[in-house]
Amino acid sequence: MQTFTAQSWDHLQELLFAGSWNADIGRYRSPYVFRGLSDDQFDLKTSLMRLGGQYPQLEHHLLRNFKKYGHDNFEPTDSVWHWLTIAQHHGLPTRLLDWTYSPFVGMHFATADIGQSEKDGVIWKVNYHDSCKQLPSDMKRRLEAEGGNVFTVDLLTDLVQDLDAFEQMEDEDYFLFFEPPSVDGRIINQHALFSVASNPTVAVDNLLDKTQTDCERIIIPAGIKWEVRDKLDQANITERVLFPGLEGLSHWLKRHYSPRTPE
Repeated sequence: MQTFTAQSWDHLQELLFAGSWNADIGRYRSPYVFRGLSDDQFDLKTSLMRLGGQYPQLEHHLLRNFKKYGHDNFEPTDSVWHWLTIAQHHGLPTRLLDWTYSPFVGMHFATADIGQSEKDGVIWKVNYHDSCKQLPSDMKRRLEAEGGNVFTVDLLTDLVQDLDAFEQMEDEDYFLFFEPPSVDGRIINQHALFSVASNPTVAVDNLLDKTQTDCERIIIPAGIKWEVRDKLDQANITERVLFPGLEGLSHWLKRHYSPRTPE
């Protein structure tokens, strides 16, 4: 895994969009997805891992009770992938990680927390095309037959009915990317997708290293964070857009009118 440090706003764009050219179709179609974090010391641990304690055993209970008490709020479904998507979307600790196809959304999440402005941020950049090489053979064949590089909830549901089956498809640990259904404007506007690992105790960054998946870490130094943040605001990459509704509007206004913290 390579690590690059952006020297300026322009250099950051070069790093994020590098590798976008697809010679086969003569278009700029990036094979990368992005995850922005406000502190470069943050790894790719899931919210389930950060729960601590006996979290592998708690995963089943968390999801079971979410389905039990939350079914009145959503369309009934038997798909574990649909329920995991909804649970992650509403803040339940899960084994999913949020990613985006948009470099600018990645930049937003790396700079939105102005309380972390004195710390370097980081954007993880992962080649989701290359990640398919480590999939179980049945999954890989099905994805190739569909002509895609990322799973859908429906496709995953056809392949694996529950998390136990997902874990047992391969002896070696693996991970995959899948696109959630467009349940609301947040998922649509954030150009979102999720990663999920077959083993809830293994962080995705470890699997990236183990499987030698093409990926990079791009550091946003604290010294250019405010410039990046202000230019994203001017480009309308804000909470008001990414989190439609009054809550997102309030977060944007609070940050927009907050004084700049010391250098």
